[in-house]
Amino acid sequence: MLIKSAEFVTSNTEVHKLPAPTLPEYAFIGRSNVGKSSLINAMTSRKGLAKTSQKPGKTQLINHFIINGDWYLVDLPGYGFAQTSKKNRVEWERFIRKYLTRRENLQCVFVLIDSRHEPQKIDLDFCYWLGENGLPFMLVFTKADKQSGVKSDQNIAKFRKALLQWFEEVPQYFLTSAETRMGTDTILQTIDEINANFQPPLLEEQ
Repeated sequence: MLIKSAEFVTSNTEVHKLPAPTLPEYAFIGRSNVGKSSLINAMTSRKGLAKTSQKPGKTQLINHFIINGDWYLVDLPGYGFAQTSKKNRVEWERFIRKYLTRRENLQCVFVLIDSRHEPQKIDLDFCYWLGENGLPFMLVFTKADKQSGVKSDQNIAKFRKALLQWFEEVPQYFLTSAETRMGTDTILQTIDEINANFQPPLLEEQ
């Protein structure tokens, strides 16, 4: 897929205020320091599309971007560590989960995992929650350029093994780097394939 345009649409915390669910939509989420914004910018070849920060927890809203005029990329707040109040973290979790379970046109959740680390409970718990709620998801292992390929492969294997304690099969995964754009074309190709079979949900008449 060639990215011809990538434009910001809206930031929100209320599901009913989001764009009409007439186009396929893909959500990106991970721990708050996983490199999500950098990967989104690398995927779209737009350096400042998603806001990056050295301070984890920069993304605090549901951010919609329209890609090529025909699908939505959604940048969700990170879970886990963030330099904000406990009250704010609880509120983020509430609207994130509401969005994920109620958004009719959501095709897939891309869960970002730092490839440098062994399986973290917070990542596994989130994957289990997605599975329990019947939400399709794929794994995106980030920061592959920060270590050897052998180390990345070892950590991915451990994560997949941990998931198999709960799932019959492990979802598709990608190994990526925002610095080199490794894996980004494969993610976009996968999105393109899903888009080809998208059927808009029937909307209730107002």
